[in-house]
Formats: sequence, C-alpha cells, structure tokens
Amino acid sequence: MSRLSVRSLSPLFVGLLTASLAACGGGAPEGAGAAGTADVAEAGSTPGQVARSARGVVAAAQPLAAQAGAAMLEQGGNAVDAAVAAAFALAVVEPTMSGLGGRAQILIRLPDGSHVGIDGTTQAPATYDPDTAPQAGYGYPTVGVPGVPAALLRALEEHGSLDRATVMAPAIALAEDGFDVLPNEAGRHAAAVDEIREFEGTSGVFLNAAGETRAPGERFVQPDLASTLRTIADGGHDAFYRGPIAEAMAADMAAHDGAVTLEALAAYEAERSEIVTGSYRGHDLVGLWVPSYGAITIEILQLLETLDMGALDEDDWALAVAEAIRVGYLDRPNQDSMDDAARLTSKAWAAERAPMMRVSAMVGASAAAPSGPGARLALAEDGHTTHLTAADGSGMVVALTQSLGPNMGSKVVTPGLGFLYAATLGGYLGRMEAGERARSHISPFMVERDGAPFLALGAAGGGRIPTAIVAVISRVIDRGMTLEDALRAPRIVPDFPSQTVGGDPDAATAVALEVGTGMGFMDDAVEALRAEGIEVDAVDRDGAFGRVHAVRWHADTGVWEGAADPDWEGAAVAPGGNR
Repeated sequence: MSRLSVRSLSPLFVGLLTASLAACGGGAPEGAGAAGTADVAEAGSTPGQVARSARGVVAAAQPLAAQAGAAMLEQGGNAVDAAVAAAFALAVVEPTMSGLGGRAQILIRLPDGSHVGIDGTTQAPATYDPDTAPQAGYGYPTVGVPGVPAALLRALEEHGSLDRATVMAPAIALAEDGFDVLPNEAGRHAAAVDEIREFEGTSGVFLNAAGETRAPGERFVQPDLASTLRTIADGGHDAFYRGPIAEAMAADMAAHDGAVTLEALAAYEAERSEIVTGSYRGHDLVGLWVPSYGAITIEILQLLETLDMGALDEDDWALAVAEAIRVGYLDRPNQDSMDDAARLTSKAWAAERAPMMRVSAMVGASAAAPSGPGARLALAEDGHTTHLTAADGSGMVVALTQSLGPNMGSKVVTPGLGFLYAATLGGYLGRMEAGERARSHISPFMVERDGAPFLALGAAGGGRIPTAIVAVISRVIDRGMTLEDALRAPRIVPDFPSQTVGGDPDAATAVALEVGTGMGFMDDAVEALRAEGIEVDAVDRDGAFGRVHAVRWHADTGVWEGAADPDWEGAAVAPGGNR
C-alpha cells in the first residue's frame, strides 16, 4: 500500500517578524499596489511575508536579511548588491543554515536577458585522500574548503554596482550590535547543544554567559564574526583565502587533523557554473548544472508537461507530481558530463521516461510498467540550507542558495573567527575525491516568458529542494495560483526507501504531502487518495518539505512581487515599502 504523509504548519511569529523589521529600520511590507498591511492580512497573508514594488524586492529566510538586501535597492544598488548584502546578513542572523564556511550556488539574470552562474561549492583539498581520511558526521574531519565568500565577492565584483563596504555594512552591524534570536533559530542552537560543547570555538559563539544556548528573543552579539566580516570588507577575496583569516583556519585544522591547508585555501576560486535550460508550457526554464540539481528540476517539469496538469483534480495533481519526481530522481546518479545535461533536459528524454510514471488509472495517461536504469538515493530527513531571491527595476534577478549541510554544519568554529564550517567531507555527502566539489540538491532556478522574467525561486530542504520548486512552478502555471497561494499550498515528494539501492524503481511507492497555512489541505483530495488505497499520515515538522523564497514579475502592471515561505520565519521586503 502506498502511504501519504500530510503535514500541517505551526503558526509563525507575526508580531516578532514585524518587530524585527521595525528594529532594522522599516515596518512590515504593505500589500499589493495601494493596499496596506490590513488589506494583505484580510487576504490571508502573514504581514512581512509578501511585498510588491516596481523598484524590486528581496525574499529571504530571515527578516533582517531581507531588510539588508532591500536597503541596497533603496540606496540605488542592483539585485546583485541586494542579494550579496542579504547573503552576508544571513551568515549573521541565520548561522545554523549558512555562513562564511559554507557553500553557495548563484544564478543571475542580467538586464539584457543573459544568464550567469557562479559556483561557490565547498571543495576537498588537492591533498585529500578519501581512503585514509576519517569518516564522521560532524567535526573537523567533515570540513572542506569554504566557498561562500569567494562566490559572493565574485558576484559583487563582476555584477554589483556598490562597493564592498556598503554592501557588507548591514551584516557587520548585525554581528557587532547584535539582534534578537528568532524562535526557530534558537531551537536549532538548542538541538545541537551537546555538539556545540565539544568545540572551544563553537562554545564561545553559541553559548551565553551561563553556558547555555540562547533563548528566543535573547540578544546575540558576535564580535569575532564582525571582525572577520570587516576584514573581508577591507581586503576582499585574498583577506579570507590568503591572509590572516586563512592562516587561522589552516592552523586550527592542522591542530585537529583537519584536511584543509593554507595551500588549499589559497588555490580556491569561485568558478563559472554551466547554465542548463528547458521549457514548460511556453515558458523558458533556466537552472545550473552540477554541482547544482538544475537539470533534474528541468527534467521533472518536462515529465509533467507530458500530462494535462491543468485539468487534474487536486488528488490527481498530487500523484502526477509525485510520479514525475520519482522518475526524475532516478537520474540523480547520471549527471557526469554536459552530454548528460543535454540528454536530461531534452524533450526526447522526457518523452522516453514519461511511460514510467504510474498515473494511467487516475489521469488517463498511457503509462507502462515502471522499468529502467538508475539507483535511488535516499532523501535526507531534514535539510538545513537557506535560499534568497532578489530583483530590481532593471530586470536583473538573482536566485542564491547557500548551505552548511545539516544543522550547524560541521559544528566547528575556529576560535576568533566566529563562523561555522559546512559538513562536506568524511561521508556526509558521500565519497569525495581530492579536488572534487560537493554535489547537493541546491537548485536556484528561473522561469521566463517571452524573453522577460516570470518567476525566480529556490529552496532549502536537502533532497526536497527540487520537489518544492517543481510544486510551486506547477501551482502557478498549471493551476493559476498566485505566488503567495502557491507557496502555502500542499507540496509533494515521493517517500523513497531509506537506503541507497539499485534496481527496481517500483520500490518507491509512497507520496508525502505538505500542507500550507490558511488554505489547509483539501478534504476531498484526501478522501480521493484514500479511495485509491493510499494511507494518509500526519507529519508534524516545520519546514520539512522545502522552504521556498521567490519573486514574480507582473508584466501587466510592471510590479515585482516577493513572497517568503509561510513555513519559516522569513520575509519579503521592498525598497521604501510597496510602490
């Protein structure tokens, strides 16, 4: 029997979000057009999580970070300035999800309509030996060469319009002056308290004077991180990878048998990412190739294009999306060369794989019995990553995902530097060879129509990142939902086996659904699924099915709309309020 998980969301801390925005110099964003906050609230919005402006918008996983990005737009900066400012701010206010020691993937749409990708993925040093290296879930053996600073600085240098000092000023101020910890961030600190206490540098940052993790609302001041950020603002890339910061990192790694060396840090550069493209019902799709999962995201959407998704009831839609994800994920191990990229994103491949979707009984497709090559990889139970999206009035758009891996990554902070390292080596992301960059499900993504922006988005949530992106895109295009409603509606992901196996793809039979606030889940759809022999279970975990932060361009009104995932503590902020 298939099994369906249905998850309802806990209430967000609306008052705290509004207070956080006010403390950063602005109130909660207003509603659409001339509508105020009250009008948005009447429509079911959480104040602060939807914003609209012709001048651009920033949607991010923490209100203070979204405000930092919008402040760049207010100062005349572009979308890259806004995204980089928000990303550096997230390293301060959401340090369990991302930071200077982590990895990043950036997709940029330039005002002329061209696209640029930047790869700032953590990397195994050239001297790394996977056969002799310690295996661990956290700690020094898991630390690889950080990529976030290189990626953010390259994006700013090549495509930004403001200087480093201006763009990094909000992050430095937040670290130096402190901020009140949001409840979910405090919960993640508490969840890792035992590991925090194992490391001197980590304890010094994340434990208060009483030796405990901070409670919700407690002030969090990070002087070491402020100093590190200021050094980067002054000296750029070399200040982190070749100067005193690099020397401190390398010395700490050497003292604890870590793999990262001064030579490995000096050799690291953010690289260009290959762009992958496809199409979906007259819309152009743009993503990034490995180590991003853009090709798989495109493949899943093009599998859905073989079905009449707009004609489906909610239960049929759910199963169709789940089956497209299941079949698309069979190709996750098959991403090696650009030839693979061309194949996985082709319509011919979607047509060849479409008969593997088990949807004939419910949606009238001509489906065959599942068969075909490929190993299945288990989805992580939780994904601890962050995504932000920014746009400006010129048509520049940025989708930026950064991650530490699991909650608080490696759990390691070098004393005096103030930031956590991602978990990369030692088996967390599978076997990694010397010099290899970590693959993950990160998938910053864009949808365009008639040469103009339409949607830009990405997600956090490990293996559920592409699935959340697909669900939102299909909701908007196939079901005509607003962006806000699409983020609040149920999301779908197959319940894959718990172990990596090869062979019969029919083994993955179950489906999991997430239920958004406000809209709830449609009772009729649940009953219809049960009638098909699918058991419905409740799953009570916040943010477990991907957290999407997105922007949408409304060509008819010339207005950008930003929306933050209602299953998280984020916000969407426009410069100077709505216009």
